[in-house]
Amino acid sequence: MKAAIFRGPEQPLVLEEVPTPTPGPGQILVRVAACGVCHTDLHYIDHGTPTFKPPPLILGHEISGTVAGLGDGVSGWREGERVLLPAVLSCGQCAMCRSGRENICDQMVMFGNNVDGGYAEYVLAPAKDAFRLPEEIPLVEGSIIADAITTPYHAVVNRGQVRPGDWVLVIGCGGIGLNVVQTAAALGARVIAVDLADAKLEWARRLGATATVNPQRVERLDKEVRRISGGAADIAFEAIGNPKAQEQAFACLRAGGRLVLVGFSPHPMSLHSGKVMYREMDVVGSLGCRPVDYPRVIELARRGQIKVAELVTHRFPLGEINQAFDTLRAGEAIRAVIIP
Repeated sequence: MKAAIFRGPEQPLVLEEVPTPTPGPGQILVRVAACGVCHTDLHYIDHGTPTFKPPPLILGHEISGTVAGLGDGVSGWREGERVLLPAVLSCGQCAMCRSGRENICDQMVMFGNNVDGGYAEYVLAPAKDAFRLPEEIPLVEGSIIADAITTPYHAVVNRGQVRPGDWVLVIGCGGIGLNVVQTAAALGARVIAVDLADAKLEWARRLGATATVNPQRVERLDKEVRRISGGAADIAFEAIGNPKAQEQAFACLRAGGRLVLVGFSPHPMSLHSGKVMYREMDVVGSLGCRPVDYPRVIELARRGQIKVAELVTHRFPLGEINQAFDTLRAGEAIRAVIIP
């Protein structure tokens, strides 16, 4: 099969012929229909973030496709069925899994990090972790549900605990941030979307934002949020991974408010601990999505209550994967997918 091989940081991915994997006991072989292009992969390629499996490695963790083969002991699946693979696989046995927090499993395995991922014609997956993708959801565009849709859902519903009528601030309107916007709006929240790019703010309005702010055009972001909301934000989501933006998000919160960190940053942020204590502020992280929530998100997408296909603005064949990453670096795509 053809696969785009990651051989190390600051190197382009290389298209090579590699052996097609054979499913073992409990596994399915998936013919990849599409795999989303994510900033997580850029951290490996551009910034030297180490992968758990040393290179050479096949990156890619937003995978949809069809079942192409069944390993021994697999039941409930047939060849040809449409399938969505979660970005992270859980063991089901550790303390986190047994407490319902499988997304932070002690033994978590991530496609394109711990094991080979979806920038290839085929990928192996445990049958127990796969989800059926309904016919109403396009197979190619549906791949982004694996991370770009489910990660914001978990952040909004489980970590942010957003309720109808809440004032929600979202800083960063990339692929993840825009889906935080549309998920919070779908729950009935009033969303203030913040980004430096006016085109992304227009997307935020289309996805349900009540108000948008370009911070370059206001004196102070926290003052503008207070003006719009008539007070301050109840919950703030930082979806960039920038310490300065994280501090700005915190400054926009009311007493008793909650800051949810969705963007990854290797750098420390400053936090006024006295304000956290005296005003009973919550600061929480959010990673991925629990397996139990995938069917809920898939059903929301099937009904059209969460938009999926509209967010895929760029599609690339496997041989143009490096151009796809250039598009991501330039900020030109809301979401791009690779079609092997």
